[in-house]
Amino acid sequence: MEWYIKPFQELTNEDLYAILKLRVDIFVVEQECPYPELDDYDQQAVHYFLKIGHDLVANVRMMPRNTTFEEPSIGRVAVAEKCRDRGYGCDIMQKAIEYICTQWHETEIKIAAQEHLKTFYSKFGFRQASESYLEDGIPHIDMIWKQQ
Repeated sequence: MEWYIKPFQELTNEDLYAILKLRVDIFVVEQECPYPELDDYDQQAVHYFLKIGHDLVANVRMMPRNTTFEEPSIGRVAVAEKCRDRGYGCDIMQKAIEYICTQWHETEIKIAAQEHLKTFYSKFGFRQASESYLEDGIPHIDMIWKQQ
């Protein structure tokens, strides 16, 4: 098991393929939601991911401020179906928050969360900051995390 953190420019072809495959497998196929996964933000992101052997099993992308939101953000949080309930989602979220705080010296993070995951993100201190809205046919809410 090994954690990686890389800006887009340092991703290998294999890394990028595995990240995109995991995200498509979850967000397009599993959630039955055809949407433009390739959204021109990956190039600005820092990608945090977990590999077990050669398999990429968890991923997030961290966006600097003034890209998707005014605040820095965490998105595309994905854990392979076969690896859920092992704590990898919690691990990668905590690592992403720590990275944004220590490396980018930020004190606030904004996410666009699928509404049914509100409780999950609340465990890390995220608080609902918008009414529910549809994004690609799935109810979402904006959530904000502020350093204590």
